[in-house]
Amino acid sequence: MQDNEVINILQNQLNYSTKSISDIKIFVDELLEANKKHNFISESTEKDIWHRHVLDAAQLVKFIDFTKGSLSDLGSGAGFPGMILAIFNDNKDFHVKLYEKSPVKRAFLEEIKRKLSVKVNIFGNIYEEIIESDFVVCRAFKKLETIIQVSREIVKKPHKLIILKGQNAQEELNKALKKEKYDYKLEKSVTNNNSRIIIMNIK
Repeated sequence: MQDNEVINILQNQLNYSTKSISDIKIFVDELLEANKKHNFISESTEKDIWHRHVLDAAQLVKFIDFTKGSLSDLGSGAGFPGMILAIFNDNKDFHVKLYEKSPVKRAFLEEIKRKLSVKVNIFGNIYEEIIESDFVVCRAFKKLETIIQVSREIVKKPHKLIILKGQNAQEELNKALKKEKYDYKLEKSVTNNNSRIIIMNIK
């Protein structure tokens, strides 16, 4: 998918503003520059960054209510999906929090926050923080079983857990939910027909 096609989807289907698109362009340029030194994203995906990374993250806005509460991104990495969602958010009362244990990645996220004046808070290791959010998102963070455990034990209030997963999502769910059952649904990813988005209610 071409970059302009992705931008078209962001604007017309996901309601990203012109300002948000402009901010994402700056973010992408900064990330590609930083990637020369740090390998934040796989080099093989650089040419397809808008589709593989930006759109993959941005599609989550469909499942989040930005009118109230807060969102936490566990293992934010270079900012997917958390920074892309923070750029979308224009409600000053809705708080976006990114958790990333790597100091190098955290420094990059702080630089993006400063450069774009994004309303976002950046924290370190999830195990050293108190996490209270209505929405918890993650992408390429840990195994599903561990994500559910972290979500249940560390997040201090009932929340919606939203996870970007590959084609083995159902298989992983069956394994992870052997002992405890949670309400969940699977949504198709717009970036890959075989990938899924897991949406789970954790009480």
